[in-house]
Amino acid sequence: MPVTIDYYFATMSPWAYLGHERFAKIAKAAGASINVLPVDLGRVFPVSGGLPLAKRAPQRQAYRLVELQRFSAYLGRPLNPQPRFFPVNGDDAAKLIIAVEIADGADAAMRIAGAILRGVWAEQRNIADPAVLQALLVETGLAPRRLDDSQSQSVHERYADDSQRAIDAGVFGAPTYVVFGEMFWGQDRLDFLERRLAAG
Repeated sequence: MPVTIDYYFATMSPWAYLGHERFAKIAKAAGASINVLPVDLGRVFPVSGGLPLAKRAPQRQAYRLVELQRFSAYLGRPLNPQPRFFPVNGDDAAKLIIAVEIADGADAAMRIAGAILRGVWAEQRNIADPAVLQALLVETGLAPRRLDDSQSQSVHERYADDSQRAIDAGVFGAPTYVVFGEMFWGQDRLDFLERRLAAG
């Protein structure tokens, strides 16, 4: 029976960026399909008890920077711990991913999601700028008209529905991977996800 992984993430999450390509490889090796589900953490956090970065204790903010540098070095993934365009409104980028998934499928959605995450954390790009999003579409071989598609009412509703779906699933942070009804939170849990997929 085909296996599907629900992939909940935020377009401005450094942890999603660090795990994105590795997760895609793990899913492909397992023959699993991916539900690509960018969500609005602004809706999730009030329910889950999470806090936006600026509202976290200074000690937690400082340690986050240490961990980002550690994982960047360990995984060999270039990362600016304090990128020029962060925090950033990721809603339009999330809707673009959804529009691509609807029109072009999950593989294409994973491709543009990876480009968006890389844009924030490795390339100092402003993903709230429509011109940047359109450039990323071209660079990933996708139709520029997807940017217009992303502003449709159906995409807006899907974004809201997927954010509620995350809440209903018990998601409290990004990235979160759900398979066989089991949740794995954070890119540092990908080893556990891989073993779970192997166990079937």
